[in-house]
Parts: sequence; C-alpha cells; structure tokens
Amino acid sequence: MELDFSKDIQIKSLFPQTEFEEKVISFLENWFSDTKTVSVQTSGSTGVPKVFEIEKSRMQSSAKMTCDFLGLKEGDTALICLPVEYISGKMMMVRSIQRNLKLFIESPSAKPLSQLNQEIDFCAMSPLQVENSLEQLHFIKKIIIGGAQVSESLKQKIADALQNTAYETTIYETYGMSETLSHIALKQIYPVSEEYFTLFEGVEISLDERACLTIKAPQLNPEILQTNDLVELKNTQQFKFLGRFDNVINSAGLKIYPEQLEHFIKQKLSNEVVFLGLKDETYGQKLVAVIEGEETDELKSQLSPILQELSETFTKNHVPKQTFFLDKFPRLPNGKINRKELLTLF
Repeated sequence: MELDFSKDIQIKSLFPQTEFEEKVISFLENWFSDTKTVSVQTSGSTGVPKVFEIEKSRMQSSAKMTCDFLGLKEGDTALICLPVEYISGKMMMVRSIQRNLKLFIESPSAKPLSQLNQEIDFCAMSPLQVENSLEQLHFIKKIIIGGAQVSESLKQKIADALQNTAYETTIYETYGMSETLSHIALKQIYPVSEEYFTLFEGVEISLDERACLTIKAPQLNPEILQTNDLVELKNTQQFKFLGRFDNVINSAGLKIYPEQLEHFIKQKLSNEVVFLGLKDETYGQKLVAVIEGEETDELKSQLSPILQELSETFTKNHVPKQTFFLDKFPRLPNGKINRKELLTLF
C-alpha cells in the first residue's frame, strides 16, 4: 500500500491487504477524527508497559522537529516498517502526514527491506532490522535507528556495507522515549561517526545530583522529565549517553557502569555482551559477563586478550569474575535486550 499525503486521501476508499495495513488505516481514522489525543503503548524496556494519551498537537510538534532536522520536504518518500501500536510507528505516520510525504507501507518484520528495489528518502528502523537489511540500506537516503543502542559491531557492518556504494546514505542513532514522543536528539553514525547527540531546537537539558539527564521539552511534554540515564554534557545542545543509573553495579564499593564496559568490548568482539551484577556475600554484587553465542575455544581465545586490555584500560576490578555464554539473549518486542530477564537466568 502507498499513501501520498501530498494529495487528498479518502480513507474510506482504502482497501487493506494485510493486518498491518488495517492497523495503519485505523490509526488514520483516529488521527483525522475529532478526538484531541492518541493512545500510545510503551515498550516496557524501562518499566512496566503502560498505555497513555498524547495530544495530537504535541505529536505534530515532534514530527516537525524531526523533519526539520533531517531536511525532509513535501513530496519526499518514506517507508514505515515499525508497529503502529508503539510511538515509533505512530510518529512515522505523523511525520508523513505533517510533511506531506509519500509513504510506503511494509509490515514490520526482521527483514523489512527484503523486497525493496527503489530509492526511499526516509525510514525509521530498529537495530535488528538494520542488521538484517545491510544489502538494501543504500536504497534509503536517511535512516534513523531507535529502540535500542546501536552496537559497535553493527556500526562497522553498516560502514562495510555502504562504503563502496555509489549511493549517499546518512544514518542516525536516536535518543528518546515514549514520553518525549519518540526522540529529542540525533547522533550521526554514518558516514560520520559522532560521539555526542545533538538536541532538537526547543529542547533543554540539565543534570540532576546523580548526573542523570533532565529534559525540558514543553512542546512535547508539559512536565519536566527526569530520566535515569547517566550522561556527559558537552554543551547546552550536545550530550553523550554513558549508561542507565539503575544498571550501575556496586561491587565491593566500586561503582561500575556496565554500558561503558559493553561499549569497550563491542568494538573488538562481534558477539553481543552484557555485564551484570549478581548478589554475592563478599562483593555485594559480583561482576559477570554474559556473551551471546555458543561457547567455543575460538570465542574464548578472542575474549582473553580483550579482557586483559579491559583491565589495563579501566582497572582489574572491571574484569568480570565469571563469564557465561548463552545461545540467544531474551529481547523485548522493540529489539532491546531484556536485562531483567537475563539477570533472572543467572
């Protein structure tokens, strides 16, 4: 299905061929109705999943911020391949409506670009979708990746896939949450690899006493949002994500930020890795690493010098006391690793 929002669309004349197209049409009926709000379901990645109401006017403000930042204009093409139950999919719809884009509908899947054979101006995807679409990424001019952090190994795979193509593709990692209506900042990861996220115009940030991010974005949310995200501020418009405060591991009095260690290792190891703190009588929390993949001699030999380098870069107390291997990590519907469930397994 294709929806050209630069033209007058008669919703009643649309005939859905898939369940996803039915959901898209249902969203359009809701959006163009007299109601002032839209129901949004959170993913549950940072708490219990919930449903809340968002004013359409705030969603329009968010859409304008993204479209302005990316330079999208009327008549550009876009592809939606994210569930419309969540804010990520809903906002793709609103951006297309707000900027009068021509929208192509593709049912959400792990390989949403498998049938793509034409150029598209804009698409939002999850890291898993990008990883499974490397051979088709060159068809899309501007991609934003959200729902989970983009791993170092995926960044390298993107660079390898695109560096020899004649197409110009720009890819960004997003920072945001359901309460900020998708995202409030972007960080380019290809062709330039940026270290800091850049805020949208109209968004203000600061740090609380824990060094966690506080967000003031009145066009998106009337409340000042207090996050549990530990960040480093470069200036009033740029910041670096360090990790989640609630993921901090206190081992023998040493505060360890697992995301920092994971970032370090993922630059050298293609497998996913998660650091956890297990209850321990001696340390309080014992630092352990869990590697996604089958335990093999080859993988262990790869890991050994990396852990030695980890000790030299940080301290010997940042080296895991134990390393576990798991064939497949539990994940949330949006593709994020489910740390809570992973912790219960050990």
